[in-house]
Amino acid sequence: MREVRQHLEQAMRAAVARLAHAAKGRPPAEVPWSVPAQAAFGDLSTPLALSFAKALGRRPREVAEEILGALTLDPHLVARAEVAGAGYLNFFVAPAYWRQVIRTAREQGPAFGRSTAGGGRPVQVEFVSANPTGPLHVAHGRGAAVGDAVARLLEATGWHVEREYYINDAGAQVALLGASVWARYQELCRRAVPFPPNGYQGAYVRRLAEALLAKEGKRLLALPEGEAASLCAAFGQEEVLGWIQRDLAAFGVTFDRWFSERSLLERGEVRATLDFLRGRGHLEEREGAIWFRSSAFGDDKDRVLVKSSGELTYAASDIAYHWDKLRREFTRLIDVWGADHHGYVSRMKAAVAALGYDPGSLTVLLVQIVRLLRGGQEVRMSKRTGDFISLQEVLEEVGPDACRYIFLTRRADSHLDFDLEVAKAQSMENPVYYVQYAHARCASILREAEKAGVPLPAPEAPMDRLALPEEIALLKQLALFPEVVEAAAAALEPHRLPVYLQGLATEFHAYYTRHRVLSEDRELSAARLSLVAALKQVVANALALLGVGAPDRM
Repeated sequence: MREVRQHLEQAMRAAVARLAHAAKGRPPAEVPWSVPAQAAFGDLSTPLALSFAKALGRRPREVAEEILGALTLDPHLVARAEVAGAGYLNFFVAPAYWRQVIRTAREQGPAFGRSTAGGGRPVQVEFVSANPTGPLHVAHGRGAAVGDAVARLLEATGWHVEREYYINDAGAQVALLGASVWARYQELCRRAVPFPPNGYQGAYVRRLAEALLAKEGKRLLALPEGEAASLCAAFGQEEVLGWIQRDLAAFGVTFDRWFSERSLLERGEVRATLDFLRGRGHLEEREGAIWFRSSAFGDDKDRVLVKSSGELTYAASDIAYHWDKLRREFTRLIDVWGADHHGYVSRMKAAVAALGYDPGSLTVLLVQIVRLLRGGQEVRMSKRTGDFISLQEVLEEVGPDACRYIFLTRRADSHLDFDLEVAKAQSMENPVYYVQYAHARCASILREAEKAGVPLPAPEAPMDRLALPEEIALLKQLALFPEVVEAAAAALEPHRLPVYLQGLATEFHAYYTRHRVLSEDRELSAARLSLVAALKQVVANALALLGVGAPDRM
């Protein structure tokens, strides 16, 4: 509907400028638009007359009527306009404009809804980045779905996207995994040892120890304690990273780069970053520790980067990592983090500023937790292992399509209830089934038409027979799709697509229930087949942006 809005914008500005000149007033700087919730109030509405009347010292409805009288509108785009209420201007788009979306959608196919708004600018999306110390769980899965959908939306709107996974393969957590595996390994070899305090207790640690024993036998028992634990850490980390890559591949998520934290340390990048910040006067020593003066850049307090023991904090590596990303000349950095990292956002933005970059170039999306349910009852523990429920288990039970779609039905920063029974249900209660069934229903109608010898008309065929209110409503939904994609990409809010798809599917299922697509009226059947073909394409395009399949049969 962008073309209509632009036309109305120009017409409104011209009319208001004339009125302002006659009244020796100043015209408003912008024309605000909204889409009325009810069709009776038009397709686009503006309260411009209310603010303009206040500036002129006149009654809003009178000003609205004068603006309406001064408008020059293209009848191919706008069927009519009216003044409503206290002075709103409502515009009704010409049906012919809505009908042309069928041709556009069918001719553009998978490209319909895409744009060049990003101008090919480079953007990096870093997401999941779970520590390689255990399998991915459900919350990681939601972060993966959000990050990948954001990347897909940005690609669809003309950005050059790179997906990255940051591997936290250095520091205390990896060492603790090694100590945990080493303890279980010794237990399997019948050597009684205490389990490390705060060690990883999950059943997967025993599986790692069993795999290591099968590979190496008992030879690690003869090694010095530190060397054995280091070997266990390296083996465990490599195995867990393999699990993570396997689960993400099953989820349909791939990365352009897997970036190792250890590589930053090995190349001296962390120390170089500290030296750079020190040279700019952003570090200071207090009580033997090195502090980053992040409060000077909007953080609520300063942060320790090097402890008095000489040990680096996580923040030191993270700042070096973001400096590395910035030097790769991305226009934007988008990090997808768990909601428990909300306090980390201000310090990382402060670090970006201290490094000499615009802190606005970094956007952090926080993903809230997922509450797993089964038939409305909360599920806390895995039946298989007796501990946390892994993403792999959920994928095996409900499949990647349902998993991804449901993860994306709400804003990333909103809590989400995920009911396994609903996700598995082959019914209209299942949101992904509801939408996928609309696509399958369209495919079925097109197959029936082919069997009946009713050809699908060319995209440019006349669509004048599509005149029912339900048909116009469907056409409006289809025409809005490119704007929905662009708005979702601009706001980094992929949940807007499921909202759009639910509305579109609801309109279509209701239409299908009331009206036959194929009938004795060949001309009407042809027009309705074209509508079905366009709708099928739009549903497929929207699902693809979510990483969800569009089946032809269900």
